[in-house]
Amino acid sequence: MKVLLISENASLRVGGEAALAVHWFRELSRQGVAVWLLSHARSRESLLRLFPAAKNQLAFVEDSWLQAGLWQLGRLLPRSVALFSTGWCIRLLTQTRQRRVARQLIREQGINIVHLTMPVSPLEPTLIRRLGAPLVIGPLNGGMSYPPGFTHRERGWVRAFVKAGRAFAGVANRCLPGKAEAARLLAANERSRQVLLDAFPGSAARITVLPENGVDLSVWRPAPRQAAFAGVKAPVRLMFAGRLVDWKGVDLLLQAFARAVQRSVVPLSLSIAGDGPMKRRWRSLATSLDILGKDDNQSGQVFFHGWLPTEACAERMQQADVFVLPSLLECGGAVVLEAMATGLPVIACKWGGPADYLDDKCGVLLPVRSEPELIEALTRAMVTLAESPRLRHAMGLAAVHKAQSLYSWTTKAKEMMNIYRQAGQAQHA
Repeated sequence: MKVLLISENASLRVGGEAALAVHWFRELSRQGVAVWLLSHARSRESLLRLFPAAKNQLAFVEDSWLQAGLWQLGRLLPRSVALFSTGWCIRLLTQTRQRRVARQLIREQGINIVHLTMPVSPLEPTLIRRLGAPLVIGPLNGGMSYPPGFTHRERGWVRAFVKAGRAFAGVANRCLPGKAEAARLLAANERSRQVLLDAFPGSAARITVLPENGVDLSVWRPAPRQAAFAGVKAPVRLMFAGRLVDWKGVDLLLQAFARAVQRSVVPLSLSIAGDGPMKRRWRSLATSLDILGKDDNQSGQVFFHGWLPTEACAERMQQADVFVLPSLLECGGAVVLEAMATGLPVIACKWGGPADYLDDKCGVLLPVRSEPELIEALTRAMVTLAESPRLRHAMGLAAVHKAQSLYSWTTKAKEMMNIYRQAGQAQHA
């Protein structure tokens, strides 16, 4: 079996869907599969650093002047609008070049499976089609909106634009039938499966449900957490990790943490790992709440680490006691699985990806009816886990077991190889 992975971006630093191709490339290579990865040139440095011995299996396409101009224009637009307008045009232009390179690789290397890993939107049309080898697309995940009680966080005209864009996707998929022709469509969950069934009637036999994310168990490992049982007075360490963008809900977390500090009978600290456009505003909010610390693990304080490399972030998680992700638009949530594999109980919103991974044995899922209710629920959950070391310990053990048994990238790669074989058989049937 020879596999070509295609992804617009492929980087662990960017995270999110851009990391998926990196994980698939690494795990398939470990299992002896001949695999190539075709991505954008912006991923070149990162990929060559990760896979120096595989440089002949990495291929890249460059931007055109038009893509550069569209990117500059998109920076002026709200994220959701740019995603459906300038971003979509950029991705189609990238795919035009990728399709040309992919066809050449397939001919020269005898590749017999193509796997398009990004973008993960179930409805976004693709130009990747008719390459000369069976095409697998996904896992696909997306189409999320803010919970009903949180729509005020997005401007009305932006919501209208997104709604119109999703309606237009049906027409676009008829004009660009890459997904309609694919040998296999992978859905990250039942929500996405239903979206695909509605968009592509009669496609049930081609759709397989496979969780989008996985966890690298060689990096994300549990660490002993015995101090809490010995009466140690060090703060209980809460942690958030992710891009500092508005839908991550860190403003809600900061308000809840300030309340929890006042209510908890044990000391608390909060670490925030990540960077993004909201960092300055959220640091200012922490200052106004009188909780901004100058060092990590200060009682009653929050410390902003900035962006951390994967290994450093994993080390921080091993030192933490509870992971908190109040994201309101988390389609996937790979960081939840990473926290689980590290042995942390997870507090997250019962909305989107985290609700697919968590249960009451390994975490706390919070209702998302309104901001005041969510802040109060976050507060109670943090205090409860901070004051209950045995509950944290039990949840952490359950989290590790679930992450290791269901979501390791090694296990997922074996599942994917079976899907590749099915796709090849279906193509020749």
